[in-house]
Amino acid sequence: MSASTQPVFGVGDASFQAAGGVEGIQRLVDDFYRIMEESSEAATIRGMHPQDLAPARDKLTRFLCGWLGGPKLYAEKYGSIVIPQFHARWPIGAADSEAWLLCMERAIARQPYSADFAHYLLKQLRVPAERIVQVCQHAQRQPGD
Repeated sequence: MSASTQPVFGVGDASFQAAGGVEGIQRLVDDFYRIMEESSEAATIRGMHPQDLAPARDKLTRFLCGWLGGPKLYAEKYGSIVIPQFHARWPIGAADSEAWLLCMERAIARQPYSADFAHYLLKQLRVPAERIVQVCQHAQRQPGD
């Protein structure tokens, strides 16, 4: 594929298509949660989830579909969401964010993504992961601290 015909990730549904559509995103999410369950580094973030991961898998799959430029499946089923504020109820710190990103990096590596898209996706996921930490830290501060 020449540079002129290569998709521009983040424009239209190029990222959604590069991720393999709904089916590809579902595979990514399944691998992500499998890695989270198996990884000692992710024990804390796994503990923030209910025992049954089916709802979390569904929500993350639906969210990523829309976030990557595909159909807004999360909003269709669950309504709107502001990711950092949604996560503010948990004490998510930098180490938790890094553990989440490590699981996602490993899951991305298992996908048949191009190296360019894999790099792009992980870089893009780092933005909300870091923002969640900031919001959670702010939410835990008490007035007068």
